[in-house]
Order: sequence, then C-alpha cells, then structure tokens
Amino acid sequence: MDPEAPSSHFSNCTHCGFCLAVCPTYKLTGDENNSPRGRLRLWSEEAAGRLPPDKWTDFYTEECVGCLACETACPATVPYGEIFERIRHQHVVSHRSQPKMALRLAAAAVAIPSLFNLALLPGRILRQTGLSFHRFLFPGRPPVLKSSAAYAAELMSQRRPTGPRVAFLTGCLMEAMFREINFATIRVLIENNVQVLIPLDQGCCGAFQEHTGLGDPEALGARNRRAFSSLDVDAVVSNSSGCGYALGKSLKPGGSVRDVLGFLGDLGPVRRERAPGDATRVYVDLPCHLVHGQKTPGIPAQVLDATGYRWELAPNSRDCCGSGGVYNIQKPENARAILAAKSAFLNEAEGQPVVLATSNHVCMMQWHSAGATGLVKRAYEVRHVIQLLDPGADFS
Repeated sequence: MDPEAPSSHFSNCTHCGFCLAVCPTYKLTGDENNSPRGRLRLWSEEAAGRLPPDKWTDFYTEECVGCLACETACPATVPYGEIFERIRHQHVVSHRSQPKMALRLAAAAVAIPSLFNLALLPGRILRQTGLSFHRFLFPGRPPVLKSSAAYAAELMSQRRPTGPRVAFLTGCLMEAMFREINFATIRVLIENNVQVLIPLDQGCCGAFQEHTGLGDPEALGARNRRAFSSLDVDAVVSNSSGCGYALGKSLKPGGSVRDVLGFLGDLGPVRRERAPGDATRVYVDLPCHLVHGQKTPGIPAQVLDATGYRWELAPNSRDCCGSGGVYNIQKPENARAILAAKSAFLNEAEGQPVVLATSNHVCMMQWHSAGATGLVKRAYEVRHVIQLLDPGADFS
C-alpha cells in the first residue's frame, strides 16, 4: 500500500450502503467486496497491517470501473476516486497489477502527441477509403492532415466572431480518431459568436494514465498548466467529459475547465431547424465523468432543445455504460454485462430512426459496440451531442 495514500479518509466511510445502489460492479455481482465500501475496507485493513497484500485485494481493486457514482451518493463525501487512483498507480508500480501490453504502449505514446498522432495516421487514412466498418465506428471524415488548430484559425479568419474567448482542449484520441467532433465543436462555437483559441503546446490531459495507473499524470498536468493557465480567455472548454475532468484537476487551484455543452448552455445556443416531419428520436446518455466527475447537473436542456430534435434522457442515463476509460479493455466481460443491461431499451425503440447521443468519446465507442456485438439488434446512430448542434448534422 502506498504510504502516502489518503488513509485518513478510510475512517470517513460510515458503511451506510448508499454506494451499493449505484455501483455497477456490486449490482452485477452482489459481492460486498466488489463495492466501494468493500474496497475501502480491504484497503484500510491492508494499510493498517491487519491484512497482508494478496490477490483478492488486487482482484477487487481491478474490478472497479472508476465511474465515481459512489462519490455522488456518499453522504460522508469520501474521496473514493482519489484513493482509488493512488492505490491503482501503486499496484502498477509495485507490479501487483499488470495492465495489458497494448495499454502500456499507448501510455508511452500519448505522452508524446506527435508520436501518438503518427501511430494513428494509418487509421485516419483508412477512414478516407470509405470502408463500411470505419464509417460505422467513426462517421465523418475531416481532412487527414488538417489539425483542429489549423481548422479553427481558418474558420476564425473567415467568420471573425466577437464574443467570449475560449481555449479548447482538443485531446489525444479526440484529435487522432474523432477529429470530426473537434471540427463540429469549433463550428458550433464560432457560429455562436465564440472566439476559439487552441494552444499548440497542449498535451495529453492525463486521463489515460489515471485510468490505467501507468505513466506520470502529474508531469502531463504541469505541461497543460503552462499551456492553458497564462491565456487571456473567458473559459477553458473540453468536448470530452473524461478529458475535461482530468484537465480540471491539473489546472486547480486557480483554474477550471467547462464542458463545452454547459458553456453553450449559459450562452443560449443557436437553434437548429429540422425538416418538418423528421421523426428521429434522440436518447441522451450522461457520461459518468460529466455528472460524477465534474459534478455537473448534466447536459443543459436548452442545449438539447436547440438541436431541433425530439429528445429524452435514456433510461438509467446516469448509470455507467461500462467503458470506464479502458475498463472495457481490461475487463471486457464485466463491461459487456454492464452495457447489456443499460442498452436493452434500444431493442424496444421500434419504428422511427434512433440516435444515441452522449458527450464522451469512450462512451461513444462503448455504445457503438452494443450494436457491433449484437447486444442491440436494431439500427441506430451514435453521435456526440455537439454534432446535433452542427448545421451539417442530418441523421434522418
């Protein structure tokens, strides 16, 4: 156990059980040790020397999705996420936990943005071929070699917005494989008269390192503090809730990160007009790191109304989808079981075209997998909410 782990917080847990009702692994297994209070008890006993390090403590630590729903439910405000991240990192350092080799390679690559982008360049080129599976997984194909920073500068010079000024975190995977969402974000912001600045010296937010226990998120955080903290902007915005949560921790104290949808909600976004009779039904799912990490109420209703679509929150919209950053790679069976329960409602949504909209790229990938693996039998689209605000969006 890390001697610097915040063990004083262990005693804050009152064992009230509020966390059990929201914990995805407890709901899946019914195992007390597979719950937040069960893990806290194991970690506390080990820290006090009453329980030797063993494979079962390691197993239950690795079972945690890291969704942070327990923090929202906890009346004693136990900082479970902080404790969990530190212990997971210590388990990796001490070789008690062994993340898969692919994750180790990815952790090394994301620390060097140019290397990460180069590694994923073949995937972006393949997308230009129009192969059907690439269109399904990653719809939209912006120019392979044009960066979001270049696109923002180009559009800024054309439109010349005069409103609030924001710095935009483009993200590693977002920029490499979901650049069309970054482009849509830039278009929507500028259409709403927002000036968009993209710091060229920004780096990985550190979310990947926190999810895996690999690498040095503190070093990445220091880089981003240098990139963002000195800028004369009204807000730093992110279009990925997990990235925004990680960057927000790096910039504090003295700085914060706004989810781009919440920022637009404060402005009152430009409404999209849809074709009369458009029967598309949009189900909105709320990412864990938006609601439980960033502690927001969710996606503002005025933003969802501005899409012009009929929308409703997905059933159990505040429950985890099972992606957990890289949890669906480390624990695919658990992730699939969690997703199966959450996505079942889509099989009952008959008739009209259906869009599942969320605001985190790894959640989008998890929702895509529900159709790709047969959990959901009907056709449906998965989109980022910002794409529904984009003038070019059409999912009918």
